[in-house]
Amino acid sequence: MDFSLTAKCYEKVEATTKRLEMTDLLVDLLKLTPEKIVDKIVYLTQGRLYPNFVNIEIGIAEKLAIQVVARATGKAEKEVREDLARTGDIGETARIFLAKKTQATLFKSVPLTVAMVYDDLDRIARASGVGSMDKKLNLLAGLLTRAAPKEAKYIVRIATGSLRLGIADMTVLDALAIAYGGGKEARGILERAYNISSDLGTVAKTVAEKGLEAMKEFKVTVGNPIRPMLAERLGSPEEILEKLGNRCIAEFKYDGERVQAHKKDNLITLFSRQLENITDQYPDAVELFKKGIKAKDAILEAECVAIDVDTGALKPFQELMHRRRKHGIREAMEEYPVSLYVFDVLYADGKDYTLKPYPARREKLQEIVVEDARVKIVESLITDNVRDLELFFEKSIESGCEGLICKSIAEDSVYQAGARGWMWIKYKRDYKSEMIDTIDLVVVGAFFGRGKRAGTYGALLLAAYDPDDDAFETVTKCGTGFTDEDLAKLPEMLNRHKVTHRHARVKSTLETDVWFEPSIVIEVLGAEITLSPVHTCAMNSIRKGSGLAIRFPRFTGNYRSDKSAEDATTRHEILEMYRKQLKRFSGSR
Repeated sequence: MDFSLTAKCYEKVEATTKRLEMTDLLVDLLKLTPEKIVDKIVYLTQGRLYPNFVNIEIGIAEKLAIQVVARATGKAEKEVREDLARTGDIGETARIFLAKKTQATLFKSVPLTVAMVYDDLDRIARASGVGSMDKKLNLLAGLLTRAAPKEAKYIVRIATGSLRLGIADMTVLDALAIAYGGGKEARGILERAYNISSDLGTVAKTVAEKGLEAMKEFKVTVGNPIRPMLAERLGSPEEILEKLGNRCIAEFKYDGERVQAHKKDNLITLFSRQLENITDQYPDAVELFKKGIKAKDAILEAECVAIDVDTGALKPFQELMHRRRKHGIREAMEEYPVSLYVFDVLYADGKDYTLKPYPARREKLQEIVVEDARVKIVESLITDNVRDLELFFEKSIESGCEGLICKSIAEDSVYQAGARGWMWIKYKRDYKSEMIDTIDLVVVGAFFGRGKRAGTYGALLLAAYDPDDDAFETVTKCGTGFTDEDLAKLPEMLNRHKVTHRHARVKSTLETDVWFEPSIVIEVLGAEITLSPVHTCAMNSIRKGSGLAIRFPRFTGNYRSDKSAEDATTRHEILEMYRKQLKRFSGSR
């Protein structure tokens, strides 16, 4: 299959502002793709070569890409840098320079196939040792010299990790269901397979080659992370108990990094909330899991929390973020030691526990976890009493935690992999009054700054996630809380996600100076939630023609690098917060 067909699809996807059209274009591409390489097409469309949990990255920085484009086109690096400053997109610069070279030489090369592009990018990613950087540059330059200009644009973007299409996993699943399953109604079967394997390429290849029935054979496997279950939020113990059938188990919500630990014999692998392999960053946690898990094979979830080893006191999440590094890991481990608070078991002793109710999972957890000073099962309370729940909440705060996670203990309280639902409910102190709670929002656009902010962005357009429509709805413009350092780095951080028009998954009535694919998540604090004729969050849910907006938003300084765009605060959560706010206001009159 010629790579030109893929590039043509990407170009059309990039040009559309309609999410359904994006899905249709992807369906067309999948139908053109031979079954044996459909996994490669899916990975490339995600801007990678393998699933997130496989630590193989292409690793071409923009500075190196400039050298590659210069080498492939015969231009000076200075010329490439100047054009890049104009376009803001190294892929577009590569396309322009290669187009000029093609016109000048009238040279026609052998068409690139998808397999050729994938295999060369794989060689680049795997190059290591002495001289590996030169090898990477030569391989990529060689690939570009054989590429048509349009192909080069997307090859360079993939190589630099900035494809910018913003095609979500759910969009790919929709396209796979239509292309190979007979329609969107088949998505549920595909989604379950994806949720327990976290490998969209393998899901695609399996359904393409073997059909829908084969998707039911997907099993939980040690080594393949399971997409995490997520919680909704409510603001009072009365509401929580009512939602959970008037009885629940409440657990301390620790201010740490959520990790999924996979144990096979004596091998421990750790995955982040975003399913990245972070084993190398936590060698101490690996040893703690080795000692703390009795089962031969198991998949557990825990909060990895920074602690003061002298006092046992818990430290905030920001302290733990010093551990997210590639170098100086031993030094960081000594300076920021951790403890583990285990809260779920998904697999153990050959059995899949994701389909078992939470009480059964908790019982198994107590059976296989060996507790000590640094490894503990999360503190919990089973209750049907509002007062007891409130007291337990206060105890968690006094212990240095954020609040509680309240969980269903009903017969249907299975582990809903990859889903956010009312089986788990967050209860944090901040939710007890109007908008002193922080929320996590996605940057979808920006407005140029003026005066002291000239040359950078003066305000960001932020959106909440709508899981029902797999889209992002604007909820506020934020221009306060940013330090001079933030303002200086915002363009560099955001420009790799810049697109030429509103992204197809973004719902906005506002026009910005710059649009971004939904990717970067930041933490925001606001004064209150108000009705808005401008913002699209929960549009028409409260009043026809009005959405919801955050009034007086302020950036807290916290970039949520641990969250994907789809992990951001949802429209449902903001709607629920608004309704609770109304109740408080009416009750105070």
